[in-house]
Amino acid sequence: MIDRYTRQEMGRIWTLENRYQAWLDVEVAVCRAWSDMGRIPAAAVENIQAKASIDVDRILAIEEVTRHDVIAFLTSLEEKVGAEDARYIHLGCTSSDIVDTANALLLMQAGRLILKDIRALLTAIESLARRHKGVLCMGRTHGIHAEPTSFGLKMAGFYAEFERHLARVEAGIESVRVGKISGAVGTYAFLSPELEQRALSYLELEVDPHSTQIIQRDRYAHFFTSLAVLAGGVERLCVELRHLQRTEVLEVEEGFAKGQKGSSAMPHKKNPISAENMSGLSRLLRTNALASLENQALWHERDISHSSVERVIMPDSTILADYVLTRLTKLLEGLVVKPERMRENMERSYGLYFSQRVLTALIATGLPRQQAYEAVQRLAMQSWESRTPFPDLVRNDADMSGRLGAAALAELFDPSYYLQHEDEIFARVFKNAAANKA
Repeated sequence: MIDRYTRQEMGRIWTLENRYQAWLDVEVAVCRAWSDMGRIPAAAVENIQAKASIDVDRILAIEEVTRHDVIAFLTSLEEKVGAEDARYIHLGCTSSDIVDTANALLLMQAGRLILKDIRALLTAIESLARRHKGVLCMGRTHGIHAEPTSFGLKMAGFYAEFERHLARVEAGIESVRVGKISGAVGTYAFLSPELEQRALSYLELEVDPHSTQIIQRDRYAHFFTSLAVLAGGVERLCVELRHLQRTEVLEVEEGFAKGQKGSSAMPHKKNPISAENMSGLSRLLRTNALASLENQALWHERDISHSSVERVIMPDSTILADYVLTRLTKLLEGLVVKPERMRENMERSYGLYFSQRVLTALIATGLPRQQAYEAVQRLAMQSWESRTPFPDLVRNDADMSGRLGAAALAELFDPSYYLQHEDEIFARVFKNAAANKA
């Protein structure tokens, strides 16, 4: 299913051809650094750059014999470049110098696509928020009617959250934007910090201040947990959309294409399948983050227990994130919003959402809080049990109406009161909207 929907751009990053190309980019950068320092002839570097290329089938064939992917890769390069100059490739390096530094390049490529996806999602959320600014709907706590909000404010809240997800993923990418060319246990025994700095500058990577044989996996954990927290945000939005699509609520609907079917048994069904799918896939993203956390504790200067895990979670998590974000954006762009139904649902609790307004108005007259609370609660319970509009009970209660007065009663039951600060909230939430789109 994922392959059907995932954009080719993200899938291409994790092909063997692109992975080996990243290895080659690192090897060439090291050769150039050696040449800058006078260790390798410039002509040899030119020959390596001209002749070295990726032949996936040949590398895999050699690996069948060597049982070592990096050695198979290097052997393939030697066949293309020639033994004379190929001897300079991988000079002084260990496999992880190449693999971990290349991982940074691959994760940066994938991370940039994910940032692009988040920005597209932010644009879709902002559009929904602005189009439904002032559209009253019921706010719910514990699943129960609380006080009115607007659908625009509901979406603005999600915008603010995904803006934070954007910043977290940016920080996660920056955490893995480091390389290491420091040798077998990080001591530069056959290399040097100068060489490392020169090589990584060609790749636009930062130097890991202290690596062992590997880049430490707290950096990777940072990246993958940023995707996990992002997935939590995706699921929170999808759960909200799923609830709002329930038959009893029906304030929004996912787009339903011509010819689409909802159930093999019940022709009337229109199900929230996209939101449900994304809720499930978000769980996979969080699970993969746990695996990245487990990868932090390796033996001594390194072991290989992390490698098999990363061969799965690096492509899977980034492809999943790309897919989920793209699909969620598409869902929001086609979302059918039902303001009339929102207004109908508000009245299903008989105006009980005005209870706090009445409570605070009574307190303002000098009535002690607990006494005011009990008086309002008595009428609220009567409203619910008798299905009588709460505002009518307040107006008809002699003690309450006498204390509040006709002028106050005329203003108390205006739902627009709850949106009096909507403009200020929007201004705060969307102050960086233009920058996020850049």
